[in-house]
Amino acid sequence: MASVTYYVALPFMRDESGEMIAGNAEECQSATTALRRAETMSRIPGSIGAIAFSRTGDPMIGEFGDAHLLRKFGNVPDDLGGL
Repeated sequence: MASVTYYVALPFMRDESGEMIAGNAEECQSATTALRRAETMSRIPGSIGAIAFSRTGDPMIGEFGDAHLLRKFGNVPDDLGGL
């Protein structure tokens, strides 16, 4: 099967101890929609920021490449590898 690209908006907030945690990811239909949704998520009360990213792969076999960051909004650190 051909590769499919998924576009995602993902908000971030802080837990009770102050650690950054990811919120609920939302799949979007395009990169533009993911960018708009992430920007909106970054402004929701309690949010510290959000990212828009894409991933491409073959859902039939479950193989996907690394996420490609489209843009960060708000106070999101550069290194998101620990999440």
